[in-house]
Amino acid sequence: MTKNLELLKQEKLVAIIRGISYESGEATAQALLDGGIKFLEITLNTDGALKMISDCKDKFGDQLSVGAGTVLNLDMAKDAVSAGAEYIVSPNLDEKVVDYGVSQGVDVWPGTLTPTEIVRAYSLGASAVKVFPIGALGVNYLKDIRGPLNHIPMMVTGGINIDNVNDFLSKGAIAVGLGGNLVNKQLIEEGKYDEITKLAQAFADKVKGV
Repeated sequence: MTKNLELLKQEKLVAIIRGISYESGEATAQALLDGGIKFLEITLNTDGALKMISDCKDKFGDQLSVGAGTVLNLDMAKDAVSAGAEYIVSPNLDEKVVDYGVSQGVDVWPGTLTPTEIVRAYSLGASAVKVFPIGALGVNYLKDIRGPLNHIPMMVTGGINIDNVNDFLSKGAIAVGLGGNLVNKQLIEEGKYDEITKLAQAFADKVKGV
């Protein structure tokens, strides 16, 4: 098991930064860290994403595990690794991205939905798979595919909130990705970083049974 995957299993939460301004990136990362978040996924369809990854690695590298999200193809994967991404997350399964990540010693967690995609991604060397979009299918879908495929680490993304997060974890997800329900763009635009910290703390307390 990779170091990042081991830590992911402990922490269970990945905060997804998408579509915020480059200027608010560092303050958002700090607010999430203050709330107990240890995994930060910065999506590459965010303005200045590569520089944000690099900056966050420089400032928070010993406290946050910083990765790249929405990595759709090989070129994006190369850019992400060059920027210092510690792991790569995709909404899709691109075999070249998985191969490249493995060759660079970088975890790749590709987007999968069907049992065929899940098995294929894992056989290519993905250390875990992202089941996405899980919100459209619900917790019973995860429970059903975990039956025969419980040897494959699965994280889930899409529609996860404070009320259902533990339902997915209890059905076998090793972690959840949290976008707008945690990294709330309106709060960030209004500079209410203390509210982001409170949201992060609420999620962290929930998954740790506080």
